[in-house]
Amino acid sequence: MIIIKSPRIFPNTVNGVVEALEQTFNNNLYADKVVERLLKENRKWGSRDRSFVAESTYEIIRNWRKLWAIYGKEPQFDTTSLTELFGIWWLSQGYKLPEWPAFQKLQDFELEKRMTQIPKEIGITESYPEWFDARASKELGTEWQNIAKALNLAAPLTLRVNTLKTKRAELQKTLAAEGILAAPIKGFDEALKLNSRTKLQHLKSFKDGLYEVQDAGSQKVADFVQAKPGDVVIDSCAGAGGKTLQLASAMQNKGLLVAMDVDVRKLRELEKRAKRNGVSIATTSLIKGNASLKTYLEKADRLLLDVPCSGTGVIKRDVDTKWKLQPNHLEKNIETQRMILKNHTKMLKPGGSLVYATCSIFKSENEDQVQWFLDQFSKKYELEEELRLNPTADNDGFYMARLRKLN
Repeated sequence: MIIIKSPRIFPNTVNGVVEALEQTFNNNLYADKVVERLLKENRKWGSRDRSFVAESTYEIIRNWRKLWAIYGKEPQFDTTSLTELFGIWWLSQGYKLPEWPAFQKLQDFELEKRMTQIPKEIGITESYPEWFDARASKELGTEWQNIAKALNLAAPLTLRVNTLKTKRAELQKTLAAEGILAAPIKGFDEALKLNSRTKLQHLKSFKDGLYEVQDAGSQKVADFVQAKPGDVVIDSCAGAGGKTLQLASAMQNKGLLVAMDVDVRKLRELEKRAKRNGVSIATTSLIKGNASLKTYLEKADRLLLDVPCSGTGVIKRDVDTKWKLQPNHLEKNIETQRMILKNHTKMLKPGGSLVYATCSIFKSENEDQVQWFLDQFSKKYELEEELRLNPTADNDGFYMARLRKLN
C-alpha cells in the first residue's frame, strides 16, 4: 500500500472520535446524536476538526466488522482498544500514524498482509453483522452485494423543491446567489443534490419555504401515490411530514390532506413546516388507537402507509442501524406492519388506491408483506404496481406498492 502524506491529527480530536464510539456502542446511543452532542460540547473545535470527528466516527462505524477483522481481534469497547481501532482505520486510508504512545503497538503493523488474510465474505468486506448478512443474502440473492456496497456510501444532502413556491431551475439560481451549489438528479424531478454538506436553516431561501431537505428516494414515494388536486388524501404514518408536504404540492393546495401519527411532537413539527411551506390543505390527527381511524372510515381517495420498518434502506445516513438492529426487532416490525395494513386500510374508499411503503431492503418487510395482505384480502384489493428502489450514490433504498380497493 502506498503511504500518502498524512494530514495532521491531534490527540483531542482523536479522543473525540473514540468517545463517540464508546457512547455509540457501550451506551447504545444513536451515533448522529452522540456526534451532535460532542460538537456542542467542544465549541473551540474549528470546522476542520468538527468535520474530522464526525466523518471519522461514521466511517469507523460503517467499517466496524472489517476493521476488527483486519486487526485480527474480536470487537472490544474500552478506550485503549478503540484508540487502536482508530489507528487501523487511519492506516487503511493510506496514512502514516504519528508516533504517539497510544499507537505504539501499531507502528510495525503489516496492513497489506492483514487485508489479504481476511475472509472475502460480504458481511466482513462490507461490514454487516453475521445474521444480517445471512438474511440479506437469502432474501436478496445476488442483489445483496451491490446493495451492501451502496449502503456504505456517504449520504448526500438532497433538497426537494417546493413547487407551491418555486421551480427547480429557479431554486438552483436562488441557492447559487446564496453561495450554495446544487445539481439536479436524473430521474427525480423535484430533487437537487448539494455539492457539499452545509447548514441551511439560516438562509432566506429556507426560511421562505422554497425547499425541504428530503432524500431523492423518499421523494419517489410521494410521487408514487399519484395524488391529484381535489383528492382526499391520508398520510397515516406521517411522522414530521416530509411526504405530507410533497403530497400537498402535488395536489396544488386543493383538496383535503390528513396527516396522522402516534407522536404528537412530530405532528407539531409538521404543522410548523407546513406553515413555512405555504401548505393550507393539511390537517393533523393524533392516532389514539383504532377509534381515531373510524373518523375517516372510507373517506380517502388515496392512502399512504409509510410504515415503521427496520430502516435498512437508509443505513447511509443512520450508520449504526446495522449494529443496533436485532432479528427480534425485525419480526416485531413485521407484526406492526400487518396490524397497520389490516386496520388503517379501512379509511380507504372503494375504488381508492393504497400505497404501502418502507425504507427497508428486506423482502420480508416489502414484497412478502404485500403478498400476505393480498392473500388475506384477495377479493377486496388488487396490485397495480410495485417498485423497489435500491440505494445508490444519489438515493436511499425504498420499496413501494400501489394497490386498488375494489368496488
